[in-house]
Amino acid sequence: MAVRVQTGDFDVSAELARLRAGHRDTGAVVAFVGTVRELSGCGSVSALELEYYPGMTDAALQDIAAEAARRWSLIDVAIVHRVGLLQASEQIVLAAVAARHRGDAFAACEFVMDILKTRAPFWKKETTPGGMRWVDARASDGTAAARWALQ
Repeated sequence: MAVRVQTGDFDVSAELARLRAGHRDTGAVVAFVGTVRELSGCGSVSALELEYYPGMTDAALQDIAAEAARRWSLIDVAIVHRVGLLQASEQIVLAAVAARHRGDAFAACEFVMDILKTRAPFWKKETTPGGMRWVDARASDGTAAARWALQ
């Protein structure tokens, strides 16, 4: 499992190649790439600043990847999350899963993102024409995570 928090951008193709390297039994790779939206519930967004707590965030992401591997038959999991100041349309997060079969890969990738949105300690601040504002957690993220019944 590869889990990284970084300021720089990531190359999706290189990350997926790394995920598959040496695993000739991979039958499916599913990836999700999150980007900075130019619009939020409060209007236009020119930038998003992400902060995190080193160590705690890394451990949370490792736990999420490990839980996915426990729940599904996976070959590998990769999570790359960016922090710092990001402009609209830049990549924020990559969640990618390799498995022998697509069902496991799709379910595990969706699980990783749903749980990451609610359990990984990141703080987001949007830059809008009206100034900067902290982004609150969305109820829909909690609803999505709840369906996985984590104890």
